[in-house]
Order: sequence, then C-alpha cells, then structure tokens
Amino acid sequence: MAKVERFAFHVPSLEELAGVLQKGLKENFADAQVSVVDCPDLTQEPFNFPAKGICGKPRIADVGGVPYLIPIVQKEKVYDLNTVAKDIELPGAFILGAGAASSKVVGVNAELIPIVQTKSEKKPAVNGSYIAQINPADKGCLLEKYSSKYTDCEFGLLANLYASEGQPGKVIEVKANGRTGELNFVSCLRQILEKHYGEKPVGMGGTFVIQKGKAKIHIMPPEFSACPLNTDEEVNNWLKFFEMKAPLICQTVLVSRDPGFDLRVEHTHCFSHHGEGGHYHQDTSPDSVQYLGYLLPAELLFRIDRPQETHLIGRD
Repeated sequence: MAKVERFAFHVPSLEELAGVLQKGLKENFADAQVSVVDCPDLTQEPFNFPAKGICGKPRIADVGGVPYLIPIVQKEKVYDLNTVAKDIELPGAFILGAGAASSKVVGVNAELIPIVQTKSEKKPAVNGSYIAQINPADKGCLLEKYSSKYTDCEFGLLANLYASEGQPGKVIEVKANGRTGELNFVSCLRQILEKHYGEKPVGMGGTFVIQKGKAKIHIMPPEFSACPLNTDEEVNNWLKFFEMKAPLICQTVLVSRDPGFDLRVEHTHCFSHHGEGGHYHQDTSPDSVQYLGYLLPAELLFRIDRPQETHLIGRD
C-alpha cells in the first residue's frame, strides 16, 4: 500500500479568486478577463470528456514523482487511477491532469494525458485519456486515444491529478490573449496566487484551450535514459521538443506553494484533434496566442507515495 498524506488547502471564494487572477494576468497578457461562470458541458467539443464538469468535492493528488523517473527510472512504480480515486476518498471520481504512461502496459516511455471517469459500484471506468509518444516511423508525435489500444487505467512513475465528482456547477473562466510577459499561462496563474496568498497554499485544476497560436511541447523518448540524468540540461537534452499548433486542449494542476510534501507545483499536458500533444511548456506565438480556461480551487491535497530520496531536477 502506498503511503497517503492529506492536507487542506486554503479555499478562497470564486469571486475573490477571479478578481485576484484578473488583476495579476493583466501584468502578463495584453488582454485578460476572469469571471465566474457555469461550467460548459465538457462532454461536448472540443473536450469530449467522459464527465460534464469539474465540480463537486474538488481535490488534487500528487502521485509518485520525478525522482522515480530521474536520475534513473524505477519501472516498478506503477499506479491505477481507480485506486487513486479511493485513496483520495472519492471513488468514482472524474480525474484529469498530467502523468507518465505505464511502460509495463504501453511497452515504451510516453506522456499520459489522463481524462478518466473512474469506476464506481454502479459503473465501470470510462477512460478518455490520450497518450503521446515518439512515432518510431518519423520521430514525430504519435498521439492516440488510450482506449483504442488498452483497457486499463494504469499509469507509471508520476502524475499530477485534479479530481472531482465531474458535476456541472460554477467555475472560474479565464480568457487571456497576447502574452506580454515571460511566464507561461500556468506559471502566471500560480505565481499570482503565491504572491497574493503567501503562506496559505491554494491549489487549482481544470482544463484550458490554446485557441490560437503555437506552443512548445515535449514528449519523453521511448527509451528511458541508460545513463543517469543529473542536471536540468541533461534532462532537456534527453527530452524531445516540438512546436505544436492550436487548438490544444490542456489539463493542468497547480499549487501556489508547496506546504512541505515535495510537490510538483505545476504540471500540464495537452491533446488535440489533429494528432499533436504532450507536456506544455510555453506558447511560442505570444502576440497571437489566445487562452480559454475553466478552473476550480481544490479543497484537499493528497500526496501519494512520496519519494523518500528527492531532488528538484526536471520539474518544469
């Protein structure tokens, strides 16, 4: 049994959060509007999720961690999203976020874009996840629906997950166009929260669409590194970077500050309907980029199987 640690986030009202984020985003984007709206039906285009919304008992799970991937991979670290749902005291949860595929299932190292309605007593799991890997044919991106090949809900090594009952309800809508600052969209949101709430950690998760522009995305190579990766530079030389085009549908988890659980404070993976996806770093077209997001603050943090030996390499 993996050790599960629990923490209660500071949870501001949606109205307060919207005001804080709007003010901060204007320092990083030419145009920013943040408001409280009804969550759109996420079973519709462009999302096509297995749940209608991201509301109801929102919580964040940080499972495993980068130290299980680098400097040397620990392939035995395999997890299951249905088990995670129980660990976070929300069986049947709708889970989205960013993680690594299980190399035991997939056969290679790959990026997982988890989007899963986990199983409950009444219903089996519905796996709407995507997997992004390096295409052996042309070394480009191979993006596939997970359920087109696999029937499980496993993942490996690490994941940052936002979970809820998957219900409709009020959410924070973020529109940001024309990036004027250096920070990416997620880092900007996170640092606004850190600056405003300080010692009181705020966690958020949800989905956003890069509607226009292009973005820098990485995909891990199919083979784990045989030699230890000991610096960020070595990690970046190992990763495969691409410029991918909008629209990209991104799933994100962010925590304003780590309250002492060795968290990855932000992690975002994306998919598309044109065959591109992976780990989001930054838009590469600041003048034309358009972001549209739906996010919610989490009430609880669950830290599952925290690595005993840790480091801060490869966390961006």
